[in-house]
Amino acid sequence: MQNVMERYQTFRQVVDDITLMNNRFMNKVFDGNIPATQRMLRVILKNDKIKVRKVSVQQWLQNLYGHSAQLDILAEDEHGTQFNVEIQRSDEGASVQRARFYCGALDMHFLDRGKKYETLPDAYVIFITESDVLKNGRPLYHIQRSVDETGEAFGDGSHIVYVNAACQDDTPLGRLMQDFNCNDPAKMHYKELADTVNYFKSTKEGEIDMTDIIEAYAENRAEKAAKEAVAKAEKKAEKKAKKAAHQRNVEVAKDMLADNMSIESVARYSKLSEEEVRALAAKQSA
Repeated sequence: MQNVMERYQTFRQVVDDITLMNNRFMNKVFDGNIPATQRMLRVILKNDKIKVRKVSVQQWLQNLYGHSAQLDILAEDEHGTQFNVEIQRSDEGASVQRARFYCGALDMHFLDRGKKYETLPDAYVIFITESDVLKNGRPLYHIQRSVDETGEAFGDGSHIVYVNAACQDDTPLGRLMQDFNCNDPAKMHYKELADTVNYFKSTKEGEIDMTDIIEAYAENRAEKAAKEAVAKAEKKAEKKAKKAAHQRNVEVAKDMLADNMSIESVARYSKLSEEEVRALAAKQSA
């Protein structure tokens, strides 16, 4: 019985602590959730006219001849504009090359055979990152192509947006990022997000739906603990080896000093510092 209780307590702790910055949980909250997705996009893009008509998560864009892409969130508005939203807690996962690739993947996926290039819908690739990946201290970065010689927008309909989730000021975007980092739905600002987060955290049905997330979390935690244990053991072994090597060098230095070799020579051949050799010489002559 105790083990069952301990497992449930662990389960509840994970559920209580998890936030929308966990991409698995974010997928749960936004899957088919048009109101929450629409609110998020309106705030990030500062456009209250966006009307989302469908949204899905973990959408695979297959590439038969190269790398495929699995999108966290893929939404479409009433005009056919495509919105891909990715949560990234690691800077490596939000590289500018990945943003470029995802833009291309969207283009390849949504231009049907026989259609003219001019029918290609606008596409947004949005990275919500835990830290300031582009490192300019801004809450939002909106990247579009422009003509170098004139500075004018190229207007090809492709957009890359980076949202710095570390900026949580008292602005619409800052409050949205507060919500993404908040584990208590009662303290969230946007009702569209809070209602769904509350469902997963406070209802029996939501708990059941969270089981796969908790299992994945447990696996990740066990894997992390194993890696930390290995790293700790390796560090301990390395420290022990360095200590043994240093002791051997000390013994070599003592023998060389006993043969009346110079301090400089002893330091050179024993790989000890001259200060260490002088201290050994002082002890031997005492």
